[in-house]
Amino acid sequence: MPEEEIGRITHYFNKISVAAIELSGTLEVGDTIHVKGHTSDWTQKIDSMQIEHDSVEKAGPGDSVGIKVDGHAHEHDAVFKVTD
Repeated sequence: MPEEEIGRITHYFNKISVAAIELSGTLEVGDTIHVKGHTSDWTQKIDSMQIEHDSVEKAGPGDSVGIKVDGHAHEHDAVFKVTD
């Protein structure tokens, strides 16, 4: 599957399974992301995301978004958007 790097994990909130992602590309609700790091390697569809506790449908370079995740993420993990 082709994919492009769109950001990095800056923080992972373990108790609530939320990852903070600093974006270098665009991300929209409905996109599929692939998180890859030393011990992380999982894919998930984005159901919702927030900027400063406000729900957003789309975010772009420079934005920091919070996303509820299925897998465990670590700081500095790379985030890729799966492109069809």
